Amino acid sequence: MPTHDRCCSIAPYFKIAEGKIGQFKQLCEQFVARASSEQKCLYYGFCFQGDEAYCREGYEGAEGLLAHLDNVGDLLQRALEIAEIVRLEIHGPEEELKKLYEPLAQYNPQYFVLEYGFRR
Repeated sequence: MPTHDRCCSIAPYFKIAEGKIGQFKQLCEQFVARASSEQKCLYYGFCFQGDEAYCREGYEGAEGLLAHLDNVGDLLQRALEIAEIVRLEIHGPEEELKKLYEPLAQYNPQYFVLEYGFRR
């Protein structure tokens, strides 16, 4: 049962520097505001556990994901001044992931190929 779901999700896990959670959360508000205007953004939000944060986000295909990174690039650079990405996963169908290998190579993500499932 192959899937017809074209969603690409990116899952960055951040370790926030000591005493910087408040500053990081202020950036999260700006990330969310920008992402909310993106036509190909399906969902977007931040989750927290102590000094760690996870951004759960999904896009209509690889193009939507890349458009988001262009849109928030300056905010990401500011976030990386007070946090580090300790894990980065990219999930999606193989044909969409192939479009991301070169543009995301600098981040050294771990790719997971979606093989079964559906989206409503």
